[in-house]
Amino acid sequence: MAAYPPALKYTKDHEWIDLTGESGKVGITDYAQQQLGDVVYVELPEVGAKLKQGQSFGTIESVKAVSELYSPVTGEVTAVNNDLKDKPETVNKDPHGSWMIVIKLTNASETGGLLDATQYQDLVK
Repeated sequence: MAAYPPALKYTKDHEWIDLTGESGKVGITDYAQQQLGDVVYVELPEVGAKLKQGQSFGTIESVKAVSELYSPVTGEVTAVNNDLKDKPETVNKDPHGSWMIVIKLTNASETGGLLDATQYQDLVK
């Protein structure tokens, strides 16, 4: 079983967020990429998109399925990882290093409801 980096926070929808000050990088967990199988396409929002916690911000497509991506927090997208358009398989190789969007938090208290690495590991085992 993969180790889930303790510095990240996790959602029950299998996204992670790496918080730095008022912003966070968002991606999907190792568990999510294993469930999906080989990722062939990632659709991400535009910079400036405003998201609510739990709102879909894009889709990830694998040979098996298409899944929604959900924002772990409310905020505004300040950066998008366009490299994933050309190399979506990076998500399979390095799920916790392959961020998808950076979001500027508008309600930092929401992070209190996210899971830590231990809680997430319990969820997926």
